[in-house]
Amino acid sequence: MSRIGLGTAPLGGLFADVGDEAARATVDAAWSLGIRFFDTAPLYGSGLAESRLGAALAGRPRDELILSTKVGRLLVPGEPDPHFANPPALKPVFDFSPAAVHRSLTESLERLQQDRVDIALLHDPDDHLDEARRAIDAARELVPTVGVGTNVVATALELVRRGEVDVVLLAGRYTLLDRSAGDELLPLCADRGVPVHAAGVFNSGVLAGGTTFDYATAPADVLARRDALAAVCARHGIPLAAAALQFAPRHPAVRSVVVGARTPAEIEEDARLLDVTIPSELWLEL
Repeated sequence: MSRIGLGTAPLGGLFADVGDEAARATVDAAWSLGIRFFDTAPLYGSGLAESRLGAALAGRPRDELILSTKVGRLLVPGEPDPHFANPPALKPVFDFSPAAVHRSLTESLERLQQDRVDIALLHDPDDHLDEARRAIDAARELVPTVGVGTNVVATALELVRRGEVDVVLLAGRYTLLDRSAGDELLPLCADRGVPVHAAGVFNSGVLAGGTTFDYATAPADVLARRDALAAVCARHGIPLAAAALQFAPRHPAVRSVVVGARTPAEIEEDARLLDVTIPSELWLEL
């Protein structure tokens, strides 16, 4: 498992259009940096991210990479998710039934041009936990490792407590701005041996020079907290983005960080920031 994984929502056009060539170049750059963990989902650009990732990985040694996709949203004809630019005319709809899980994985494999995925994650099952058990059983028939991908700590906590998931991909809940996963979830995962992949470590961009927090415009109080964190980092000569990227892996439950990128330069910068040496004094202040 790479210390850093490539999240492919931006390659599906999240918040901004991305061309096929740019998407391919981004995956190629990630591979050249030694990144071997790739996370995707049907939701991302209504299948566009999966198709682009599959095209870029075609011909790569399959046993050298770990491929993760998600189940719980089927793509049907209709209005696409408005967060993605220029996706196909397919609408993602929640469906955690066993039949939907099998169909979703079959369609994902077609888009990815693969005969298998390594990890299947229940995608945002927060309002569907009663269906989650059957979805997990269905996914295990096709995929060796089954987990949950969510922004909600309580969702992951419930599934880990039940002992029903092998892995957790948690977005935006163990960051410099939101440490809520550190109270119960991460200690429980460490105790149970359930690896956590920390996504959304920049909280949608606000910790990396942007103005978006949790997929929306950052409110004034969040920007003020971000600026205070940046000032602390500046006193030590460390970029805020480097501290944001390295914060989550300091916890023993966190196996890797998953970052999105839409250009080679972005993933190259993330890899560089992961190698910045951060003094212990800065961590104490943060």
